[in-house]
Amino acid sequence: MQTLTPEVATTPTATRPWWNDAVVYQLYVQSFADSDGDGWGDLGGALDRLPYLSSLGIQAIWLSPCYPSPQWDHGYDVADYFDINPTYGDLALFDRFVAAANKLGIRILMDIVPNHCSIEHKAFRDAVAAGRGSSAREMFWFRDGTGDNGELPPNNWTSIFAGSAWTQVSEPDGTAGQWYLHTFAEQQPEWNWENPAVVKHFDDILTFWFDRGVDGFRVDAVTVVGKHPDLPPMPPPKGGKIASQLWWDNPYSLYWPSGFDHWRHWRDVIDTYVSNNPGRELVTVSEAYCQGRPEIFRQYLDKAFHTSFAFELTLAAWHGPTWRACITDALDTNADVGALPAWTLNNHDNQRIVTRLGRETATDPSRSTNNNLIYVDAPVDLEVGAKRSQAAIAAVASLPGALYIYQGEELGLIESLDMPDGARQDPIFIRTNGEEKGRDGCRVPLPWTTDESTNFGFSPAPAANPWLPQPEGWGSFAASEQT
Repeated sequence: MQTLTPEVATTPTATRPWWNDAVVYQLYVQSFADSDGDGWGDLGGALDRLPYLSSLGIQAIWLSPCYPSPQWDHGYDVADYFDINPTYGDLALFDRFVAAANKLGIRILMDIVPNHCSIEHKAFRDAVAAGRGSSAREMFWFRDGTGDNGELPPNNWTSIFAGSAWTQVSEPDGTAGQWYLHTFAEQQPEWNWENPAVVKHFDDILTFWFDRGVDGFRVDAVTVVGKHPDLPPMPPPKGGKIASQLWWDNPYSLYWPSGFDHWRHWRDVIDTYVSNNPGRELVTVSEAYCQGRPEIFRQYLDKAFHTSFAFELTLAAWHGPTWRACITDALDTNADVGALPAWTLNNHDNQRIVTRLGRETATDPSRSTNNNLIYVDAPVDLEVGAKRSQAAIAAVASLPGALYIYQGEELGLIESLDMPDGARQDPIFIRTNGEEKGRDGCRVPLPWTTDESTNFGFSPAPAANPWLPQPEGWGSFAASEQT
C-alpha cells in the first residue's frame, strides 16, 4: 500500500484542521429522538441526548436537513433555507442546541441542498406564477415541451428517482405550460446555477448559518450541480441498469464543468468569511459519488471542498483485496491534492452495514453487497453481519482521515427489511411503483430503551406512532442495552 505524501503524513496533528481527524456523528433528525411525543424526532430530542453523544467521544454532529420542508424527500426538498422546520423546533431552539453542543466540545455541521429546492419554495412559486420568459423562471430550468403541442418533455433526461426528469406546469391562464427540470422527484425543482441570482442566494445562506455558529456543511448531490446550457438529449443508457440508475449515463448533467467553478466560488466565500472572523475553522464535505473516476474526484477537492466522502467501502464486498484496493485508492487520490478521506460505512441512503455484510453474497467481489438504493435478494445472517461490521468499523477507525458514523451504527442496528409497503415513504418506492424498495429501512427511529409504549424510548409517553414503524424486537438494540 502506498503511503501518504510526506507533506500530509508529517504534519503534526495539533496543527492540522480539526476535520482531518474528527469522528462525526450523522444525526438524522426525524429519527433520532422525539421530545414532544408526536412520533417525529426533533431538535429538542437531540438537545436532550447530547450527553449520550458526548459519551461516544465524537468531535462534531452533522444534522440532516432541518429546514422548513413539505417532506416529500424527508427534508431534501427545502422550502426555506433560512429557518427551522416547525416540526423540529425553531431558530431559538437551534441556537440553544448549538451552544449546548459547543460547551461539550462538539461542533455542528448542517446539511445543505444546493441542487434543488421544494416546489413550495417562494422562488419557485413566483416562477410558476410569473409565466414564460420571466426573470423568475430563469432561476430554474424551465423549457418548452416537444411534440405537436408541447405535450412531451423537452428531452429524454431521467430522474435519479426513476422516470422522466421533467414535469409540466399550468400557466397563469390555466393552459398547459412549460416543463421544469428535476434530477430528483417532481417536488424538487432544479436551481439554475448559471444565474447569478442563484449564486448570490446561496452565498447569503452560507453566511446566515455561519453567523449562527455553524461550523460547516455537508453538501448534497454536488455531482449534478451544473448543466450543459443547451440541455441536449442524453445518449441511450447502457444495458443492465434499473430505472433509478439510468441517469448515470447523462454526461450533460453529471460532473458538468461549470459545477466545479461554483464550488471554487464557495471556497472563496468561506475563506473570506474566515479571514474576517479570526478563530473560525469552517469546513465543507461533499457528497461526490464519482464511480471510480479519481480525476473527477480530485476536482471536487482542488481549491473547492475541504474534504469529500470516501464512499468506496459502502459498496465494497467483504473481500480482502477489494478492501485493500478501496482504501489505497482513496488515500492516494486524496493525497494527490493534500487531503485526507472522510470515511463512512453507513448513511441515510444505504443499507445498514450489519445487514449488508451479513448477506450470503457479501464475500463475492463481482457483486455490490449494498446495491445502494434497493435491496438484493440474498439471505442474511445477522450474526455474521454483526461480526463483520464490528471488524469493519475497527479497521476504518484506524485509517488516516475522519470517520463519519450514521446514527444507530454504534448500536449495531440492522436494516428493516420487512417494513409494510403501506408504511414506506421514500420517493424511490413511490416513483417505481414499489419495484425498488428505497431507503426507508435504514431510517427507522432509534431505540433508546426496551419500553415499547414509548416507541422504545424514542418518544415520551403518551406517544404517537413513529413516522416509520419500528421492527419487532427493536428494543434489543436499544442504547440502554448496548451501552
